[in-house]
Amino acid sequence: MRPIYATNGEWEAMLIEERFYNLSGEWIAWLDGVDVYSQYGEYVGFLSADGRILRKRVHSPRPFRTPPPSPGRIKPPSKAALAPTFGELPWDLVDIFEEDPEVFHRVHTQRKVQE
Repeated sequence: MRPIYATNGEWEAMLIEERFYNLSGEWIAWLDGVDVYSQYGEYVGFLSADGRILRKRVHSPRPFRTPPPSPGRIKPPSKAALAPTFGELPWDLVDIFEEDPEVFHRVHTQRKVQE
């Protein structure tokens, strides 16, 4: 289990076997290389080397992806290690958990899926 933190140091999610879970143990996203997609197939951003989920502030929309089968809930740990001290982000990057956390909960009724 790898804890995922926001830039402000808050523990926001967990990465387990290329799947992201929220602190309640619900599956919220998956990892494809360094790219992160919500459980609904929407591009979220990328996993940075320091373990944050970031996205370009100005970006072109990407096609939706077909999500993998839901892995179900997990029993999350009650706590995680203290977050490292993160440096400030350059203007062109945003921390998803600080700027757009709703991306993990948006359900789109009309979407184009790229296989």
